[in-house]
Amino acid sequence: MNKVFAFFKDSRVKSWALIVLGCVVAASSYPMFLTPNAIAPGGLTGVSMILNHVFHWPIGITSLLLCAPLFVAGWRQSGARFILRTIGATALFSVLIDILPLPAITDDILLATVFGAALMGIGLALIFLGGGTTGGTDMLAELLHKRFPSVKVGVFLAIADGCVILAAAFILGTRAALYALINILISAYVIDLVLSGAGNAKACFIISDHAGQITERIMNDLDRGVTLLDATGAYSGQPKNMIVCVCAAREIIRLKQIMKQEDPKSFIFITDTHETLGEGFNHLI
Repeated sequence: MNKVFAFFKDSRVKSWALIVLGCVVAASSYPMFLTPNAIAPGGLTGVSMILNHVFHWPIGITSLLLCAPLFVAGWRQSGARFILRTIGATALFSVLIDILPLPAITDDILLATVFGAALMGIGLALIFLGGGTTGGTDMLAELLHKRFPSVKVGVFLAIADGCVILAAAFILGTRAALYALINILISAYVIDLVLSGAGNAKACFIISDHAGQITERIMNDLDRGVTLLDATGAYSGQPKNMIVCVCAAREIIRLKQIMKQEDPKSFIFITDTHETLGEGFNHLI
């Protein structure tokens, strides 16, 4: 019995359990809500839905094939463990879209948009909590940002989803494209809500004996600015650096992974921000 408990306490088992559960939840949104109502939810799966409408290609397998070149390009940049989780999550997610024997719940396109987005958001958030992603435009945006560092990841994501919505407008109709936009916005909100509460941004305060390595990873991997404050340990009396940074809610999981890799003994506390203005967030008015 102790071995069973130890098995489920293993961090890798927890990660894959979250990824598998997230894939099932997110994939179920397609046969139940999105596919029957021709709602393209952005990203490469949105492209796959458009191709399915035109050529009747299977959505999941088409999405997986579109992601394949990104896996090759992202292998060196993201590290073996992260990319393997991403490949596993993407493959499982893609296959489940095509094989889950679930009936369509409604033919009301507004209901399908809202509930499909909510289900998708919950599923993707669980995958992110497991340390994986479903590849697609997130990975493409990061790769393009590495090539063109002056352009933010969010800009590339907006451009990619914008192109999918435009394509949906031409092929599926303007009405379907507008519902696709609603779907993307609701899904993004639900992901942030599940990951770390309702706030759009999080202020993170990190104390570590390896502040330099963590700071470098935050700036390079998350493309976020960092401020170092002088601090003193009350018990030890030793000087320390406190790292202060503000991240999007969806980036918190990645930040925790960086801390665990660079300094498992590091300390962090995270707070909601009432308003975040400046580079990387909203512009100052």
